[in-house]
Amino acid sequence: MNKHKAGMQGQQIAEIFLRNKGYCILAKNYRTRVGEIDLIVRQDSYVVFVEVKARKGLEYGYPCEAINGIKKQRIIKTALLYISKQKLTDQDFRFDVMEILTHGEEVKINHIENAFDSSF
Repeated sequence: MNKHKAGMQGQQIAEIFLRNKGYCILAKNYRTRVGEIDLIVRQDSYVVFVEVKARKGLEYGYPCEAINGIKKQRIIKTALLYISKQKLTDQDFRFDVMEILTHGEEVKINHIENAFDSSF
């Protein structure tokens, strides 16, 4: 399975997980000139920007470790564009990471709420 297909599969797993937890999906694969956000969801009073990282194992470390400072800044800038375009400046926001680890039919999900601070 190529990286893109594995990533899309991980994103589908994350979406189902979040829906089952009562989250409302607002957008998928939100792209701007600055970057992309995998999922944008609502939970109660929060608009949540979700980065999904999927891997088949831990030989390269935990999936969340792939989110470096540059990636975080792109996610934050993209979120700011979404907030402005949707006129959501009066909302609460947070940034979550969903780690999806698959091994055959086995799937492990680690939902890291408020994974990093936007400082805005």
